[in-house]
Amino acid sequence: MRIILLGPPGSGKGTQAQLLIQRYGIVQLSTGEMLRAAVAAGTPVGLKAKEIMASGGLVPDDVVVGIISDRIDQPDARHGFILDGFPRTVPQAEALDELLKHKHIKLDAVIELRVNESALLSRVETRVAQMRERGEEVRVDDTPEVLTKRLASYRSLTEPLIHYYSERRKLSTIDGMMAIDEVTRAIHRLLLALGAVEPKSHTRSAAKAAPAKKAKKAAKKAAKSAKPAKKAVKGVKKAAKKTARKAVKKTAKKAVKKGSKKGPKKVTKKRAKR
Repeated sequence: MRIILLGPPGSGKGTQAQLLIQRYGIVQLSTGEMLRAAVAAGTPVGLKAKEIMASGGLVPDDVVVGIISDRIDQPDARHGFILDGFPRTVPQAEALDELLKHKHIKLDAVIELRVNESALLSRVETRVAQMRERGEEVRVDDTPEVLTKRLASYRSLTEPLIHYYSERRKLSTIDGMMAIDEVTRAIHRLLLALGAVEPKSHTRSAAKAAPAKKAKKAAKKAAKSAKPAKKAVKGVKKAAKKTARKAVKKTAKKAVKKGSKKGPKKVTKKRAKR
């Protein structure tokens, strides 16, 4: 699967990307990491990027696309990839489309994690307030002020991509405000509908985990249902013991009564004979 995850800062793209990597055996292509790796490897595109970065300039789109092109050709990206941090603009999306077309690679899905911006800001404000109460240091880039700027940047630069991919019928929108596991399940259902296939290793481990989970559940259920039965058996035993004790007492009383009656009769008969 070849996937692009879209969403504002704090929408959970990074978390979902990691879960997709684990599940489908694909790689995450981060532009920042790819740039650093290309520079370290001394590739022609990496050396070009190094010169631009050294002079304090922004790496142009054609250089970034060249780095992505080199990375896609590597063996670990054959099974698929998730693009992280690229494209950020419509021109970058157009350049990526051209690259994939040239390589005869199909982009399978563009998934937008839609979130409530005011709720995101509220979360950050709460987290920062709690950290300050505990006396913890608050990161400079993790404040409501910085998030407000980043959200504004996302709206002006990246949000037009939603319309771009929607027009090309590539866009799928998922509610990013749901719990993490619910978002994961929604993405998984979407990818399965698009024809995604999980690696055999993951399928086997999931298949092994399922019966084990079921067995554990069944054991718990059996233990739960066994409790009343155990209690009932205990009650029956207790009642049986009580009945037995009563029977013994009753028999003993009868025996004593009988014995006491027989005793005096014999005595009187003997006396009468005398």
